[in-house]
Amino acid sequence: MYVKIMSASVLGVEGRFIEVEVNICSGLPQVSVVGLPDSAVRESVERVRAAIQNGGMKFPMDRITINLAPADLRKEGSAFDLAIAAGILCASGQVDASLLEDTLFIGELSLNGTVRSVPGVLPMTELARSAGIGRIIVPHSAVAEASLIPGIEVFGISSLAEWIHGFVDDPTDGEQSHRNTGFSTKKLRAANRSNLSYGAYEGELDLSDVIGQEQGKRALLIAASGMHNLLFVGPPGTGKTMLCRRLPTLMPPLDDEEALSVTKIFSVCGKLGNSQSGLIRRRTFRAPHHTISTAGLIGGGSIPKPGEVTLAHNGILFLDEMPEFSRASLEALRQPLEDREVTIGRARGVCKFPARFMLTASMNPCPCGFNGGTVNDRPCTCTPTAIARYRARMSGPLADRLDLQVELPRQTVKPSSEAGMSSALAREIVMDAAARQKSRYAKHGIHWNSQLQGPFLKKYAKLAMDAEMLLQQVYEQLGLSFRAHDRILKMSRTIADLAGRESIRSEDVAEAISYRCLDQAAE
Repeated sequence: MYVKIMSASVLGVEGRFIEVEVNICSGLPQVSVVGLPDSAVRESVERVRAAIQNGGMKFPMDRITINLAPADLRKEGSAFDLAIAAGILCASGQVDASLLEDTLFIGELSLNGTVRSVPGVLPMTELARSAGIGRIIVPHSAVAEASLIPGIEVFGISSLAEWIHGFVDDPTDGEQSHRNTGFSTKKLRAANRSNLSYGAYEGELDLSDVIGQEQGKRALLIAASGMHNLLFVGPPGTGKTMLCRRLPTLMPPLDDEEALSVTKIFSVCGKLGNSQSGLIRRRTFRAPHHTISTAGLIGGGSIPKPGEVTLAHNGILFLDEMPEFSRASLEALRQPLEDREVTIGRARGVCKFPARFMLTASMNPCPCGFNGGTVNDRPCTCTPTAIARYRARMSGPLADRLDLQVELPRQTVKPSSEAGMSSALAREIVMDAAARQKSRYAKHGIHWNSQLQGPFLKKYAKLAMDAEMLLQQVYEQLGLSFRAHDRILKMSRTIADLAGRESIRSEDVAEAISYRCLDQAAE
């Protein structure tokens, strides 16, 4: 007998339907799995066999062929276990296959029949909803994740036996508890959706913890308001890392579209955890160690997986001591910074991962960290060659993509201990500027000033005559690139938004120019 059960996998960060076809015929007892399965899929046969037997059902002693379609797509992972078990039970006549129409199965089986969660439940559920599938059966621990997608029935099961003796035996009334199991799937879904968490900012680092460095705080405000890339340059102990780690507390929460996109990425990577009961509303802050590989930073592998730039999507990627990262890893950032996505090609296909992130970094002015300092007892011990070699670790093209390049001086006099601007107050200012941008670009699908380019940049970052003359003069004097010229325009647009103005004045352009310390140093 032949049956077809619907399951799904993940390609990149999007769901992909997999048809699990099971055919049972007379012959020597043998199970064959075809359709480019990996080791985990081939081993599923033994997990399914033990789970069916320990669930009180009979594993057929016939010739069983399992095909995972489309056959030309590489299948990996253990998400097909539950679908394979359902297919075998239907094909052997132990379960009525008509009960499983319009149903998607996702889950891994243990030997005793327990159903375990797998990565990527959220994008698979979204795929099922978009295709009009009305019901999805997932592990009980993944119900919270799957229930984030409205418009589809989500049934959570803890074991194969629970599904067989609960849903299959009595599928008629979802409002009442199923006999033999005593759980109500609809009540379970309702309780789950009523407890969605949207993230608070309590108990976190606060901008008021930073004493002094007002220019650095102002740079944070501009970067957060326009999603501009940021670099702090300064001696050790000036607060570079301290400021950067407080940047997420200034950022507005993710909207529905952004939150779903970010939550899908974390679902695919298996980083949601069972405690996550709602869409991720906080902007992510990723701070990888400088020993990270290029594949770990950008993404890769024989079957491509997301890297740190994708995990930082709609959030912040922080590179502490940026020159300590490998040159190859840093140069690989150039394309994602421009395209806001990562394209990884392999022999079996191409995967695209979203990577719209704010790059935030810090670095010392030299290897010892005290070049250009004003403290007499800590002179710089680096040779000019060592300084040039150190700074060359970050190429000119990459530095050109950093909108704000801010030099933080060592504070020789201890400033007042009075608390400065708090993160809550700064976030209100940022959200006001973000609201202006959202209203201005509502028809163009643009979220931030940093995304302006081409005709939109000319239209929305138009300068007054004196501001245009100032920028032209600086452009010629410093020998700026066209990219640096446009990034100054975008920063000027953000500075004007922070001031609540539609017009961009010469003082906005002057302030934006002052944040290009690397360009000024190269003069």
